[in-house]
Amino acid sequence: MNDDSMKLIDIQTNILMTLALACSMLLSACGGSSVSSENMSSSPIVTDMGNVTNNGAVVLKAPKLSFSDTGVSVSDGITRNGLWAVESDLSWEYSLNQGMTWTLGTGSSFEVKGDGPKMIWVRARDNAGNTSEVVVVTCVLDTMPPPPITVASGFEGLTRSLQLADLESGAKWEYALDSKLNWLAGSGSGLGTLGNGLNTIWLRQIDIAGNASAPRAFDLSSTDPGLSHEASIFPLQPSPLAKGFQTMLIHGVVVRGDADYVNWVIPKNHRLKSLKLVRYISDDAIAFFAIQAGDVFDAGVDVNRMLVYGHMGPADINRNVVTNVPLEKLGEGPMTIWFQQTGLLPTEYAIEISIQAVN
Repeated sequence: MNDDSMKLIDIQTNILMTLALACSMLLSACGGSSVSSENMSSSPIVTDMGNVTNNGAVVLKAPKLSFSDTGVSVSDGITRNGLWAVESDLSWEYSLNQGMTWTLGTGSSFEVKGDGPKMIWVRARDNAGNTSEVVVVTCVLDTMPPPPITVASGFEGLTRSLQLADLESGAKWEYALDSKLNWLAGSGSGLGTLGNGLNTIWLRQIDIAGNASAPRAFDLSSTDPGLSHEASIFPLQPSPLAKGFQTMLIHGVVVRGDADYVNWVIPKNHRLKSLKLVRYISDDAIAFFAIQAGDVFDAGVDVNRMLVYGHMGPADINRNVVTNVPLEKLGEGPMTIWFQQTGLLPTEYAIEISIQAVN
């Protein structure tokens, strides 16, 4: 390298040092500080408002979007409720056409109408036009009630058989014992009833979205003696419930000295799921029940031979009295119930028996 080249390099170096010194003095005068490349980062930084900055761009914190999954399943994405909840610290907007148009939201919810599949987009936004990532949730909105249930009535021995038809796919059915329509869940393909205490049963179906059909009343009052069979008063000759039902009702009216004895059979690979008092009308709040394994009730007052026993009254409505009975004692075979009022006041009652399949 010649002397002229060396002189040129020295001049360039002096110029660069002078410029660096001037920049440093300018930053100090403005209250700034120099930033080395080691301190620079492209990672997002969350601000106090929940915003995110990345390389100068502003991205807002995404809102939370939720809906109420109703019906038979609460995790299948099918709902009858079109109200969607939004949680956001900022303004928010939603789109029902995959972002083609946006509607500014107010409050903490919005309603979607029109049955069918839905894809909901929601995002946060600020006054400067910055937006968050889009939150996308899909569901199926179904607000159409199913048709009324169809009931085919018949007899199987002393049991009134109410076989149900026209249930929608995946639907369940319910029954009620009073005009206030306090609904109870049924299972299986029908309801078997035995007794003389009920005049009317209401039935309806609930579709997979949770929509209820119009209730259908079924009249049990009739001159036909099979409709109002009074349960046997003889413990060794109980009235038999027909086989093949998963939901059964025993109903009647009892007073002192007028006990009811009824039996049923748990099929193979099945178990007694529950036995509940579902109706009790009396000024006397205490009645007595006992259940014995077997096709007759020959335990007398020997509680050691009973599966379960105790008092029943208004406070026991919908209580499963076999909850604490070992499962192995609730399986295949016959069972007999004894129900009695020990006082002089008549007591109207209904007891639900529910049987379930087991592996």
